[in-house]
Amino acid sequence: MTDLLVKLYTLPPLEPVLAQQQAQGVTIRRGLAPEKHLVIDWVGRRFSPAWASECDVAFSRQPVACFIALAGDQLAGFACHDATYRNFFGPTGVDQAQRGRGIGQALLLACLHAMAAQGYAYAIIGDVGPAEFYTKTVGAIEIPDSTPGIYGGLLTAEQR
Repeated sequence: MTDLLVKLYTLPPLEPVLAQQQAQGVTIRRGLAPEKHLVIDWVGRRFSPAWASECDVAFSRQPVACFIALAGDQLAGFACHDATYRNFFGPTGVDQAQRGRGIGQALLLACLHAMAAQGYAYAIIGDVGPAEFYTKTVGAIEIPDSTPGIYGGLLTAEQR
């Protein structure tokens, strides 16, 4: 899969998306240190141990570089930045039962706006799956010759 590049200085506004989520009973916010073990466990069970590892790193950043979505009092999604590499967005995921509500878009924009506030002009979305989502939502463009990217040669469970 390829990497994408996003201009952070032309992002859509965050506030309307957060307000839309709030109206649906969904809160988007940074994770808090005491929640780290809960979020990492949830990510590992629903997505992958590798993503849980990246999430762990994002929680070690100051400020925390992992945003979470809460539907009521239940974890519904997460998005990280600056986990495997600085200036990289991801991983991100929304619980299957919560998809189609705009939660992924809200998490993406929350992370990207946070990256812009830290002084980044551009962000890299590494090894994307749904490229169309990123193109449509934030105008991401493909980075030529970025396959396999930073994840090429990644140690897998079978290699231990």
